[in-house]
Amino acid sequence: MIMPRGADQLLLPVNPMFMWGSLLAAFALNLVPLGRVAGFPDFLALALVFWNVHQPRRVGIGAAFVFGLFMDVHEGALLGQHGLSYTLLSFFAIMIHRRLLWFSVPAQAVQILPLFFAAHAVALVVRLAAGGMFPGWNLLWAPLVEALLWPIASLLLLAPQRRAPDRDENRPL
Repeated sequence: MIMPRGADQLLLPVNPMFMWGSLLAAFALNLVPLGRVAGFPDFLALALVFWNVHQPRRVGIGAAFVFGLFMDVHEGALLGQHGLSYTLLSFFAIMIHRRLLWFSVPAQAVQILPLFFAAHAVALVVRLAAGGMFPGWNLLWAPLVEALLWPIASLLLLAPQRRAPDRDENRPL
């Protein structure tokens, strides 16, 4: 098997409990009432894109839609606003996941920056179409912060897969 250039070692299979636990933790971070602060990132969108890229068969568009509905209920937004943006975000992340893994982690952040901008733009268009108020130009900071958090998310979420299952001095992998 040919390994992507960015992969320096083989990874263990992901633990499904860790994967879904990280998504729930990202959802809990979104529930923190700091969402009105300029540039506050959408941690759930970041975690969804990460797992869509690394585990597209386990975390798909359906999970993104359900988490989006949960965010709509939490924020009191138009039902389906976050569902639509997370669904489109997940679709495009799954669409580019094979190509994305060939890049280094900082280059991946540059590649997914337009996805985060598009997701926030879709949510904004739905909000404005429903008669909501324009939240201000501070909305542009959130996708940039999410892209800057991509290397940290990659480091944290791939850490459990990088450890050796059993250390052996005679085995190189």
